Amino acid sequence: MARLPPLNWLRAFEASARALSFTAAAEELSMTQSAVSQQIKSLESAMGRALFLRRARGLELTDEGRGYLPTVQAAFAMLEEGTTVLQSRNHPDVLELQVNLSFALYWLTPRLSQFMEENPGVQLNLATSVWHEERASDAASVQIVFGLGKREGINGRRLTRDSIFPVCTPKVARQIKSLDDLRKQRLFDLPGTAQSWGAWFKAHPDGGTVPVPTVHRASTWALSVEWAKRGLGVALAHETIANDLLASGELVRPFDFSIPLKEAYYLIAPEGTRTRHASKVFKDWLLREMAVFLG
Repeated sequence: MARLPPLNWLRAFEASARALSFTAAAEELSMTQSAVSQQIKSLESAMGRALFLRRARGLELTDEGRGYLPTVQAAFAMLEEGTTVLQSRNHPDVLELQVNLSFALYWLTPRLSQFMEENPGVQLNLATSVWHEERASDAASVQIVFGLGKREGINGRRLTRDSIFPVCTPKVARQIKSLDDLRKQRLFDLPGTAQSWGAWFKAHPDGGTVPVPTVHRASTWALSVEWAKRGLGVALAHETIANDLLASGELVRPFDFSIPLKEAYYLIAPEGTRTRHASKVFKDWLLREMAVFLG
């Protein structure tokens, strides 16, 4: 890996290249003209090529200098943006939110405009995760995770009590009149969940002796439900991720039968004096909306 030149050399280069003047760059950077000139010489020596042509009437970038400038400017822009984001995390109106991907996509996003309209001063920084164990974020002030509650329920508040049922497009549903018809379809689900198609078939009054066909698995409902929306087959789903799609008619339930979902979504958020304004208003809004959703 190439050794990077010192940051102050690059800053001197960027300022000089913008102004095409060591004197102007020195004024901008609160340095002497000779110091800027020396840093440019050091950078050119380290790079092994000239970046400026010194003319009687001023500076001119070489071809190498013109090619290098956008890279340096982009790097400084990224540093400034990253620093701003990091510093803003301590602001009371910045909400660092980590949400299970499927919950964020199918439940939160359709309702998010209402939260933003009610709280225009809150800046939302949202990161998604598939499984809580995979990408727990130290920066997140509020988390919405999916699990059995053995760990999530200790520090969190249970949000949902869902059931499991098949979903598919209306076109696919017209091909399904019985469990045998269902078995002929492609079936989609997730690995690692407490219940899958085997549990649903076993619990069905007519499904105990029906062999379960091959199940295609995706890492998240965001993918398996999308497959169902595309008409590729039938996915197992639950109310939190499916109700809006069912209400819109994009998906339907070919069978009314469902079984209780052992897992649930949990809200993990600070309490009392540790709660920042953005976290508090989001938590209050979320619980209010969830109460409406659950009826």
